[in-house]
Amino acid sequence: MTNTGGALDGIRVVEMGQLIAGPFCGQLLGDMGAEIVKLEPPGTGDQMRNWGQGDKPSWWRVIARNKYSVAVDLRSEEGQALARELIAKADILIENFRPGTLEKWNLDPAELRKTNPGLIVVRVSGYGQTGPYSARAGFGGIGEAMGGWRGIVGYPDLPPARMGVSIGDTLAATYGCMGALAALHHRSKTGEGQIVDSALYEAVLQVMESTVSDYSASGTKRRRTGSTLPAIAPSNVYPCSDGEYLIGANQDGVFARLAAAMGRPELASDERYATHRARGVRQEELDALIGEWTATMTIAELEAKMVAAGVPAGRVFDAEDMLADPHFAAREALVTVADEELGEIRMQGVFPKLSATPGSVRRPAPLTVGQDTGDVLRRWLGREG
Repeated sequence: MTNTGGALDGIRVVEMGQLIAGPFCGQLLGDMGAEIVKLEPPGTGDQMRNWGQGDKPSWWRVIARNKYSVAVDLRSEEGQALARELIAKADILIENFRPGTLEKWNLDPAELRKTNPGLIVVRVSGYGQTGPYSARAGFGGIGEAMGGWRGIVGYPDLPPARMGVSIGDTLAATYGCMGALAALHHRSKTGEGQIVDSALYEAVLQVMESTVSDYSASGTKRRRTGSTLPAIAPSNVYPCSDGEYLIGANQDGVFARLAAAMGRPELASDERYATHRARGVRQEELDALIGEWTATMTIAELEAKMVAAGVPAGRVFDAEDMLADPHFAAREALVTVADEELGEIRMQGVFPKLSATPGSVRRPAPLTVGQDTGDVLRRWLGREG
């Protein structure tokens, strides 16, 4: 762990909510230097403490790094009063409850901003704070479905597939973080805070490329196509004698380099493959041709050829590959964090990398619920916990 202050050094954040979307927004702000005080239900804490795989689940160690845990029962008047005191000292409040919950708990953002006019409130929810669906319960997977993501993931003869990570939650959290940073800039000019409304389905919708506009313009709907993109070729995972390897040569000049590496330079001028549109029409045919060639080599042999030819390509990594890879090490893409229970844990580092004010993992996730209550109350409120 390092101790650089980060670009948000001096910014105070109160994080409410559980599971992924709100806490991941807090993780991002904390990585950039903000002080994150997480309010957890006494006793049980955030359910993320128990999430993860294997016999030693460690997801909490990632999503709660750089945070302080304060035990607060937000359903009680006493807990609500303490929350208001802390929020009055904060720059940003993050919450990911169902819309209306804060208001029910006497924590209406409009009232909070009367005491703290510069307060920025990041509200992450399934459907947003307004609209006919706003009161519905919404998890990340539901947002992925409504935003269009789930419908195009997988193979056409099978039901929609899941990506494998909670992309809807993390996208909504990332857009919430982006909104908070924009709101901080606005506040630096005006002194005014504001509400950042980040809906899960809209965060997914934002990254759906031209799916809506293609339908609007020509009635075309993008469908599930497995490991390929329709009419974008060659761009696929190809077989090797010891596994699979991804090649993306879907641009005229790059395809010419691939053809030369294959010992088939004439393919680049063959009218069947010479243009982007022609390759797209013959996508399956071209993939089969490339696959026959790649299958004769090991991954290492194919990678050497692709690097030499300047063709975008790469191995399909898992966690074990990442831990052994020299580029991950050189970039410090993975960091080591000491944990009292689990020992030293490897996890993803801080991104993006800022040259003047780099972010960092400054402290491990709080081990127990409320372990920092006394410390935070002394430093923020000037009284004993």
